[in-house]
Amino acid sequence: MAKTPHKPIDSTQESVQHPVPQASTVQTRPKLLVLSGSTNPSRNPIIESLIAAAGGGYEVVEAATFEDAVAALRDQDFSGVFSEASDFLPLERAVMTQQASIVLNTIGEGVCIVDCEGRANWMNQKMRAWPPHVREQVRRTCHEAFETFLKASQTSDVTGVSLLRSRRYSITLDNLSLELVVSPVVSNGGRILQLVCVVWDVTGTRRLQSKIDAIDRAGRELVKLESEAMRSLTVGDRLKMLEEKIIKSTRELMHFDHFAIRLLNRKTGKLELVMSAGLPPDALNVELFAKSDNNGISGYVAATGQSYICVDVTADSRYVAGLDQAMSSLTVPLTLNDKVIGIFNVESVQRGAFSEDDRQFAEIFGRYVAMALNILDLLVTERIQTSHKIADDVCAELAGPLNDLTIDIRSFKEEYVHDAEVNLKLESILANVAFIQKHLRQTAEGPNTTILGMNQLKTPEADAVLMDARILVADDEKNIRDTLGDILRKYKVHVTTAADGEQAIAALNDVEQPLFDVVISDINMPGKTGYDVFTAAKGQQKPPQVILMTGFGYDPSHAIVRASQNGLSGVLFKPFRVQMLLDEVRKALVTHRKPIAESHDKTSDDDDSDNAPGS
Repeated sequence: MAKTPHKPIDSTQESVQHPVPQASTVQTRPKLLVLSGSTNPSRNPIIESLIAAAGGGYEVVEAATFEDAVAALRDQDFSGVFSEASDFLPLERAVMTQQASIVLNTIGEGVCIVDCEGRANWMNQKMRAWPPHVREQVRRTCHEAFETFLKASQTSDVTGVSLLRSRRYSITLDNLSLELVVSPVVSNGGRILQLVCVVWDVTGTRRLQSKIDAIDRAGRELVKLESEAMRSLTVGDRLKMLEEKIIKSTRELMHFDHFAIRLLNRKTGKLELVMSAGLPPDALNVELFAKSDNNGISGYVAATGQSYICVDVTADSRYVAGLDQAMSSLTVPLTLNDKVIGIFNVESVQRGAFSEDDRQFAEIFGRYVAMALNILDLLVTERIQTSHKIADDVCAELAGPLNDLTIDIRSFKEEYVHDAEVNLKLESILANVAFIQKHLRQTAEGPNTTILGMNQLKTPEADAVLMDARILVADDEKNIRDTLGDILRKYKVHVTTAADGEQAIAALNDVEQPLFDVVISDINMPGKTGYDVFTAAKGQQKPPQVILMTGFGYDPSHAIVRASQNGLSGVLFKPFRVQMLLDEVRKALVTHRKPIAESHDKTSDDDDSDNAPGS
């Protein structure tokens, strides 16, 4: 004996227990619809015979009119429909019309039918939902389209095909943007009977496109770094200008108030912070690397190249410390030529604050940021290459004449070997030629080997600002750090040198070492960079002033701008003059000692007040 399966219980209603009827007790009979044409079927012998024949096997539903039959067909399922032959075709058409109306009322676009007089004969529910003035504008547009179709109906193209094709129109009313497609309904004889208009609400799409266009324009402004005005700025000034543009566009166009941009260091894999807005120092000081695990969302995005929307930071294991009370974040990669060069991270105090549209905006803007930073680096590289080319050309041009001059002077010395006065002058000339040759060789070797004005440095007089100052010099070029040390020691400065960033940081953290007043560090050193040294210096109990150095303004990790935001004292662009070095050090020392003087003055005032009468 076959088993009849029970009807499953809805799991969402388990708290309400209903008895389940047995299948054998459920009586379901197929239904027949009868269009009787009368409220009294007994007057029609055919209908009466049909009901009798159906017996108890069918449930007969009678409809007296077409409207009743159509309504019944819409609401119920029937196994068959019976009517007189003359009634069947009209009933079929009525049912099809009813189904078409249901379909047109279900779709999300507005639909209306307009006759040749401009009257709207029919509208679906979506169309009727719009305000009267919107429907009126649609009707007018259709009426205007009729005139266009009428002219086209009298013309054919060269193949004899009618030019009656659907036409597209746009309407903007208040804050509503609509797209219309108007199509003519043509009789077999070519006469236009009516127009069918389909209307789309494209307000959201237009707004989205408008915002994308605005971001595109802002992005194009970012990459305008090749102008002569930009070329005249230092790298730090250029990046500062770029940072201001990025912050302005990010806040005004995308309404992102808390964000950070990090660039990928190809050698170390570290995500170096370039610029930020609205984020606390603790979040900015977190070390992140381009790895998919244990390096936060930023590390994951940099490693995979995929954007990441974090809906709830409390439920996402990848999220690391960021904005105070942050609830959601958006991170997109900065890509250039399909390579990830960094990340753009945005945070919000609202849960689920970022949508797919926000992701699209950030990705578009991020591509322009990547291009702008790349152009900035290209300009710096061009400056370096140009400087080297000029130095090489000068050295090549002067090498021959200087060698000839040396040979000629030595020849003269042999002729006047017995004339002591002439020999002394010739020796002086030879020394000057050798000095020129030496410095030309140093210039040709690169910017890290030249400090200008050394030959003009005389025995200095006592300098109260420089005397007894404690200065740390860090540079991986021995010539630079030794030269700086020699210059500063002439002014009675206590100098400690470090061959790289690790040594400099170790010196700063050495508790047995007296505190430094000033740190002078190269930016681009192997291992720990100048920015790492700057960060370590600022972490001291009494932070020393920091001066960063870089060759020809080359700063690929953008440490200058990052450090400038946090109290960098000054920058020296190699090659620099001795006097420039001394001026920067004096300025740093005055700044470093100012709080001590102010504190001393305040203490003196407090002492005076304590000794005042009545205290």
